Amino acid sequence: MICVVFAVLTAFSNAMASVLQRRAAIEAPADGSFRLSLFAYLVRRRVWLAGIGMVVAAAVFQAAALATGPVALVQPIFIVELPLALLIAGLFWRTRLPRRMWGAVAAVTAGLVVALAAANPSGGVDQSSDQLWVLALIATGGFEAVLLISALRVRGEPRAALLGLAAACGYALTAALMKQSMAALSVGPGAFFSTWQLYATAVAGVGSLFLLQNALQAGTLVASQPMLTIGDALISACYGGLLFDEDIRFGWWLVPQLVGLIVIVFGYLELSRSPLASGQTLRGAGSDDDDADGAPSELQHSTTS
Repeated sequence: MICVVFAVLTAFSNAMASVLQRRAAIEAPADGSFRLSLFAYLVRRRVWLAGIGMVVAAAVFQAAALATGPVALVQPIFIVELPLALLIAGLFWRTRLPRRMWGAVAAVTAGLVVALAAANPSGGVDQSSDQLWVLALIATGGFEAVLLISALRVRGEPRAALLGLAAACGYALTAALMKQSMAALSVGPGAFFSTWQLYATAVAGVGSLFLLQNALQAGTLVASQPMLTIGDALISACYGGLLFDEDIRFGWWLVPQLVGLIVIVFGYLELSRSPLASGQTLRGAGSDDDDADGAPSELQHSTTS
């Protein structure tokens, strides 16, 4: 399916963006957390701007994927972002992944294939009623409020995980809004630019990006990325069923879905042992941009956060 191809391209672009943005975020001042000064710092980093370029590319690929397939199929594919992010980080810092890490990458991929094949997301409509959107937005707002209040009460890895999940919810909402916007585009440019979901997509996307930057600053990649990708997949499936009446197989099909999810979790736990994910110091040649800024050539969480 063409939507799967676009979804994989989206996952690759997002993984590249995570590595580049993480490189910039770990050097941000700790007192910039939850402040616009964090963005003011990041926009001066060329590596962060390159990451934003990949975010834009991912948005284009994601729009194409959602226009050609159900949300419940497209979004779960983004689970492969963490393995891709580690592979990209390994190339970026010229660090080889051991065989066990390659096995973990294979486990995540195989688990995703099994889970999606068992769930078989299908059907659905391209647009939802305003009444259902109101319910979805109220539920989303309440969920985000709980996550943000909880995140403000903790520090380190727990904060990164909570903010990663909050960003995941925001990105899942962004995907649902984007899907309905793309449906309006099929009617014509006038309908596309007059739908409120188009502008809500921009707001939700910027808000999610802000939450992600704070998640990356608060802890290591392995704390935020699993919550981001797995949370995005599960929440998107909820949006797909609630808003677009998409079908997922239940009954005994839940068994292979659960098996696939367990395999994915096992793969993620194994990947967390990688120095690239755990934040241990890596030695390698830095980019010209980082050399100019004096940043270390490593994917390591800043101790000042």
